[in-house]
Amino acid sequence: MNTWPPFLFAGIRILEISPDYRRARVKLVKRTLTTNYVGTLFGGSLFSMTDPFFMIMTMKNLGDNYIVWDKRGEIEFVSPGKATVYGEFQITDEDLADIRKSVADNGKYLKWFEVELKTAEGVVVAIVKKQIYFRAK
Repeated sequence: MNTWPPFLFAGIRILEISPDYRRARVKLVKRTLTTNYVGTLFGGSLFSMTDPFFMIMTMKNLGDNYIVWDKRGEIEFVSPGKATVYGEFQITDEDLADIRKSVADNGKYLKWFEVELKTAEGVVVAIVKKQIYFRAK
């Protein structure tokens, strides 16, 4: 995915996706093409670096019997992005059990996931929330 044009040209790099697709680490490199008018990381790039991960991770773990779509996203800017930022995405056994049970009980389900985008020093630059839609096929 590092050669996928929206990531490649936006300075977004995937550092790791675990073999079981339960964890992913991504970074957004601060450089001229990723900064805005005031010299901080462009908000659109911060949001883009989070786009596919929760959807792909849940798809890979739930299997072919589910329809999975991104439904909604929110970003809260916490502090100026003055350096490269990192995001760590994780889904748990509890998340997957919750999805399976809710879909079985209701036919479909909307679940929120959250990731903090931080500098190497741990400063939170943004918090991104993604709502994912699940339905049985």
